[in-house]
Amino acid sequence: MQLDHTFTVPAGPDDAWKLFHDLGRVAPCMPGAVLDTLEGDSFTGRVKVKIGAVQMSYRGEGTVTRDEAARSMHLDLSGSETRGAGTASATVTATLTAGPGGTRVRVRTDLDITGRPAQFGRGIMTEVGDRLVQQFADRLEDLLRNSGPGSTGPAPAAPAGEPEAVDLGAAALPVLLRKAAVPAAAVLLTVVLVRVVRRRSRG
Repeated sequence: MQLDHTFTVPAGPDDAWKLFHDLGRVAPCMPGAVLDTLEGDSFTGRVKVKIGAVQMSYRGEGTVTRDEAARSMHLDLSGSETRGAGTASATVTATLTAGPGGTRVRVRTDLDITGRPAQFGRGIMTEVGDRLVQQFADRLEDLLRNSGPGSTGPAPAAPAGEPEAVDLGAAALPVLLRKAAVPAAAVLLTVVLVRVVRRRSRG
């Protein structure tokens, strides 16, 4: 499954690119994610998601490579449920270019997921991805505004806590309602027509 997202951060390309070098600062901006270890270009972390009353925790690892000339960052990610058989793997490429009001960030994700989240399908996963990327962009914007120029160096190490579950059920609910709207309208129309026919036959 391929997902494409674009957002803008309020910083010049050089400052934004420096920030993207620092996974210790960027990773906490992703909803539901916690970075556990970071050694060179390799890292481990955890993600917690919630679908209704069901919570799932993933533990995984990844590597990052960068193209300095193109200001492009490539991540290879893989993980599995800590209490389940579900797996997830993804390749993520983020490319930074100068744009109006700051730096335009284009993110392309090739996602392969098994288990319960895979039941949602592309439409809902795209909507969920849109919402998560928007939250990620908002947090990056706050980080850039609060850090200021010259404050994009490595963050001090701190013990990683338990990730706060990102509620995919809440994010997917509007899509589920939209998907249900057409069938529900068809059922309602059928009921109305049947009642009209019955009334006319009785008359």
